Amino acid sequence: MKNFYAEITGWGKCLPPATLSNEDLSTFLDTSDEWIRTRTGIENRRISHVNTSDMATVAAQHALACAGKSADEIDLIILATCSPDSLIPNAASKVAQNLGIAAAAAFDLNAACTGFVYGLETATRLIQAGNYRNAIVIGAERLSFFIDWTMRDTAVLFGDGAGAVVLTRTEEQVGLQNAQLGCDSAGRDILAVPKFGTCMDRFAADNGHWDFNFVGKEIFKRAVKGMGAAAQNVLARSELSTDDVDVVIPHQANIRIIQTLCDLSGISQDKAFVNIQKYGNTSAATVPIALCESLEQGFVKPGDNLLLAAFGAGLTWGASHLKWGERVTPLGKSDAQLPECELSALELVKDAVEHCKNRP
Repeated sequence: MKNFYAEITGWGKCLPPATLSNEDLSTFLDTSDEWIRTRTGIENRRISHVNTSDMATVAAQHALACAGKSADEIDLIILATCSPDSLIPNAASKVAQNLGIAAAAAFDLNAACTGFVYGLETATRLIQAGNYRNAIVIGAERLSFFIDWTMRDTAVLFGDGAGAVVLTRTEEQVGLQNAQLGCDSAGRDILAVPKFGTCMDRFAADNGHWDFNFVGKEIFKRAVKGMGAAAQNVLARSELSTDDVDVVIPHQANIRIIQTLCDLSGISQDKAFVNIQKYGNTSAATVPIALCESLEQGFVKPGDNLLLAAFGAGLTWGASHLKWGERVTPLGKSDAQLPECELSALELVKDAVEHCKNRP
C-alpha cells in the first residue's frame, strides 16, 4: 500500500479593506495607541463589510490560482470558523457554491483560534486515507460581529479576515508530518461567548447583547502551556531539535504570548513570523494568513521545517510540523477581490458601538 502525503500547493488570503486603528478605538474607548501596542503588539485590525463566506471564497480563489488548480478538481472543503454566516446550512457549502463546486464534501469546523490547525490535520488524514486528492482548508472569521465595543480588554484584540491553502495528494514526504491536538476543557469558561447558541433565551429583551468572557492572565498561562507542550510533542515525534525548526507560524493573539512560547521552547524569536501588528487576532484565520505572508515575503525556503502552534476557546490547542516542498512561489494569480467598501471602519462599527453603549 502506498504512503500518501498532503502537500500545500496553494495559499491565499483575504483582508477586508476597512482598517480600524488604535487611534480610531480611542475615539470611543478609554484607551490609547501606546496602551494597546505595549500590551498586545496590535496597531490595526480589519473590519469586514461582507460575510465570513465571502472572505473565505476570495482566499480560496487565490489559493486555487496559486496551486494551478481549477475548482472542479477540489473534492474536499473544510472551513475553520467560529463566526459562520449561518449555522444551518454550514458556511462551507456557501463557499462551495461561490466557487462553482457541485459535489465536494464541505463542512465547517469550530475549534476557535485553533481551527485551522485542526482543519489541516483533518484534511491531511482524509487525503492520506486515499479517498480525496485535492482539498481546500480555510480559516475565516468575522469576529467584529461578536465584539462588545464597551469592553476595552477584548474590543482592541480582534479583527476580520481569511486565509486558505490547497492540499494535494502526493507520494513525496512533504506537508504535514506530525500534529498534536488537544483541549483543556477545564478552562473552557475563561474564553467564551457562553450564551450564543441554543442556550440563548430567544425572547429576552437584551437578545443580541451577549457576554464575552475573557480572563486574560489565565488565558496567557494556559495558552503558553498548551502550545508549548504540543510543540515539544510534535518535534519529538518528528525527531527534530529546536535548531532544526526553520520557521514558526504561531497564532497571532498577543506578541507577548508569541515571545514567551519561543523562549520557553528554546526557539529563537527571529524564527517566528509575526504580523499581529497589522491585523490583530483573526482567530482561525491568523495561521493561514501568516503562512501566506511568510511565503510572500520569502520567509519560507524550499525544504524548510515549519512549526505551527495555536490555541483558542475551548480551550483548544495544537501544534503541527510541516515539511515544505520545493515550490515557494505561486503557479498563477487570481484577481478575486471583495466588493468595494464605501464606508470607513469607524462607520462600519458605529451602530454596533451605539447598541453596546445603550444595552438594556
